[in-house]
Amino acid sequence: MSFDKLKQNRAASINKLVEAAEKLSTPKASYGDDRIWSPVVDKAGNGYAVIRFLPALEGEDLPWVRFWDHGFKGPTGRWYIENSLTSIGQPDPVSEINSVLWNSGNEKDKEIARERKRRLHYVSNILVLSDPANPDNEGKVFLYKYGKKIFDKIMDIMQPQFQDETPINPFDFWAGANFKLKIRNFEGYRNYDKSEFEGASELFSGDEAKLEKTYNSLYSLKDFIDPANYKSYADLKRKLVEVLGAEALAGSSTEPESVNVAAAAVGKTVEQTPSYKSTESTFSASSTDDDDDDESLSYFAKLAQGG
Repeated sequence: MSFDKLKQNRAASINKLVEAAEKLSTPKASYGDDRIWSPVVDKAGNGYAVIRFLPALEGEDLPWVRFWDHGFKGPTGRWYIENSLTSIGQPDPVSEINSVLWNSGNEKDKEIARERKRRLHYVSNILVLSDPANPDNEGKVFLYKYGKKIFDKIMDIMQPQFQDETPINPFDFWAGANFKLKIRNFEGYRNYDKSEFEGASELFSGDEAKLEKTYNSLYSLKDFIDPANYKSYADLKRKLVEVLGAEALAGSSTEPESVNVAAAAVGKTVEQTPSYKSTESTFSASSTDDDDDDESLSYFAKLAQGG
């Protein structure tokens, strides 16, 4: 839509966003992508920034996309860091194996499934209003990758639980709200519980020239759910066998057929496969710290039931 249409249609936006969130259907994250903004924390693990979530670009229905990936180290010492095909509604080899592990009845298998679970991410356009660690970012549009806890805060402000609270569409230029991102180190993980939205306000005090310039700076989100940006099932199978090696389930009591089939398709031993060059630091920097265990492990159970 044009900027003028965005302004005219914004009244109906909040209902549309809430409905879409309730039936989310489905990314490709590009590590080292200079379009993506990440908050910086100090040595104690604390960080602070103020951002504004921005509306959807013309031709895109929603101001966010959702995807999953996997990131784990196999018994070969190699890392498996790949987007999950489940993000685009296709079967994924890791999810298939995790389904067998989770439903085996063996606690050791369940622990392996937890370690290799899907990791949930969302991506939106944002305007950085305050970034004390990197002031040069202020006033610029970026893509921001965030997790379930922050998305839940977005949903909470769009559909408040109490009668004295007015719903706010945080993606709206004129009646949205700034988001204060407050990061703490809690038990070794980043924690966003103290993050919060401010009250509703006009971005740039409603200055339409600045708003239109910001709107014209938005990035497309389509790349994150474009099937062309995902590896094929066969390629992911091969990578999985390279990472897991001969001990495909790292001591599991089960031997999922999908792993055996993948190993036969590759036709190589671990020593014969080329090294997968990926580092633990790369994964750690790009991972989502929010806890989405319930959703991922429930998904494994549904897979086993043919759901």
